[in-house]
Amino acid sequence: MPFAGGAPSAVLMRTAVGAYLGWLFAASVLAGCVAPAPLAPYKVVGDTVPEVLVATPGDPSRGRAISAGRDANCLLCHSVPESDQPFMGDIGPPLAGVGLRLSAAQLRLRIVDAAVLNPDTAMPPYYRVSGLRNVAAQYAGKPILTAQQVEDVVAYLQTLR
Repeated sequence: MPFAGGAPSAVLMRTAVGAYLGWLFAASVLAGCVAPAPLAPYKVVGDTVPEVLVATPGDPSRGRAISAGRDANCLLCHSVPESDQPFMGDIGPPLAGVGLRLSAAQLRLRIVDAAVLNPDTAMPPYYRVSGLRNVAAQYAGKPILTAQQVEDVVAYLQTLR
């Protein structure tokens, strides 16, 4: 049903996005896309996670594939400049130039747990596993992305200059 009088309200959009992201997470869990534990420890310092999560450097080409793939599906909410994907979201900010605006440590925090910066964010925590609600017992403690996948996505986002 179209929205009378223009764009939907922010509350309606957050509710719709939250419901869709919940569905997306559940679907990825059922499809076996959820990464196995154990988690690499991380520490939030200001608006960053300054330490890399794994010793192996992130790979931008893998990060690009992850961001467009089913595990992360960044394109659900964000647009990227060089994507060959026909449909991209506009709920989150465009990712063009994000590698100039944010450091690797700032990007890492936004992927690990964007709610640290904005508790009302629609962006799911891709690496945080504590404090989540409605998680089936067999998936408790398992992040959406592995530590290596987080670093790969960070490496890719840094190329978007």
